Amino acid sequence: MRTFHHPACHEIVLPEVLSALGAPLRLRIVRDLSRVEEASCSVFYTGIAKSTLSHHLKVLREAGIIQTRSEGTYLFLSLRRQDLDARFPGLLDAILQADEASSAGTGAHYYL
Repeated sequence: MRTFHHPACHEIVLPEVLSALGAPLRLRIVRDLSRVEEASCSVFYTGIAKSTLSHHLKVLREAGIIQTRSEGTYLFLSLRRQDLDARFPGLLDAILQADEASSAGTGAHYYL
């Protein structure tokens, strides 16, 4: 079984979180994960090259934004909302609300 490095809550730093959320695809992944408890990346992110998806998931994981769990040949993703809220209260909600408002203004919507 594959294991992944996830920073401890106290190791999550704001510049890395903000940098990780700066890419539209990573922000979309976080937005999608905010709507579910856990998701299999193979089910929800079809149409994206595996290498591209792996890179973006690694950036999110190493920034402390997502948790990756391996079960057999499947990877399951979840948002580390509790850790993010403990380190930066209200930040994730503010970013997701701003992104939603921005998407509504442009007509761009993403769905799981």
